[in-house]
Amino acid sequence: MQAFNRLGIVFFGTPDFAVASLKALVDAGANILAVVTAPDKPAGRGMQLQQSAVKQYAVAQGLDVLQPEKLKAPEFVDRLRSLNAGLHVVVAFRMLPEVVWNMPEHGTINVHASLLPQYRGAAPINWAIINGETETGVTTFRLKHEIDTGNILQQARIAILPEDNIGTVYEKLMNLGGELLVQTVKDIAAGNIQELPQEDVATDEVKHAPKLFKEHMLIDWNKPVLAINNLVRGLSPYPAAYTVADGKSVKILVAEPKQEQHDKAPGSYETDGKTYLRFAASDGWLYINELQAEGKKRMPVADFLRGYRGSF
Repeated sequence: MQAFNRLGIVFFGTPDFAVASLKALVDAGANILAVVTAPDKPAGRGMQLQQSAVKQYAVAQGLDVLQPEKLKAPEFVDRLRSLNAGLHVVVAFRMLPEVVWNMPEHGTINVHASLLPQYRGAAPINWAIINGETETGVTTFRLKHEIDTGNILQQARIAILPEDNIGTVYEKLMNLGGELLVQTVKDIAAGNIQELPQEDVATDEVKHAPKLFKEHMLIDWNKPVLAINNLVRGLSPYPAAYTVADGKSVKILVAEPKQEQHDKAPGSYETDGKTYLRFAASDGWLYINELQAEGKKRMPVADFLRGYRGSF
C-alpha cells in the first residue's frame, strides 16, 4: 500500500466516464500530481465557457489542473517533466504524443471500455450492444503507437442483459473501470503486474468500434427484428436510432421485438391509434415503447398516440 501511495500519477481525462476513474484513485489515496483535461469551451445558447466534467471534479478536490491546447507544446512537456510522475493514466482522452506517453518510469496506461482486443476504437460500448454481444467489460493496457493495441494488463467482465442499453452499460463500465484501474495501479506499484500482448489473445475475429455517424443510426428494416432492436438499444438514449415515416425523422428509443410472419413491406407501420405502434422488419415486428417524433419531445408511445392524427 505504501508503494501505491508514493507513486506519483498524472491523470488525463475529460468526460464523466473519466471522472469515475479519477475519483476511484483519489478515494483509494493515490498520489495525484496533476490532472490534464481539455481546455474550457463555449457551449449552450449563451456560449458561456464550460469546464469538462474532469476539471469540475479535480477543482473540487483541490487538484492541480493543466489544460494544454497542444500536447506537444514545449511549455506543457516541460511542466510534465517537472512533475516527475512515475505513471501516466489516461481515461477517455485524446491521443497522446510519444513524448508524453513514454515519459514516466512506469509508462502510460489506459482504461478502455471493452475486452481488448475486441472493440478497439471510439465507440466500444455502442458496438458491443449493436452486435448483440452478451458480455463486455473493461481493460487496462499500456499505451503504444497504434491506438488500443498495447499489452493487456487486467480485465473485468460484465453481462449485457436483454434490457440493457448504452446508458445502463455505460454506467456499469464507468464504475467498473474505476475499480479495475485502482487494482492495476496497485499491482504496478507493487511490481506484481503481468502483461499480455494482444496478439497472444485467442480469437476467431477481431471486431472494431469505429466512431458513429448518422448513417450508422438509420434503421434498415430489411434486417432481422432482433438486430434492429440491438441497434435501438446500442444507441439509446443518445444519439438514438431513427427511421423516416411519412417523410419525417422519428427516433426510436425503447422497443420490443417480436418475430412473426407477415406480408407487410419492411419499414411500413401499423397502429390502432391508441395502444400500439409497430414497424415491419424482415422477420417480424418492432413494437415501439418510447419515441421522439420530429419537432417533438421524447415520450411513451401511448402519449404520442393520443395526439396521433393519421401520420407523423
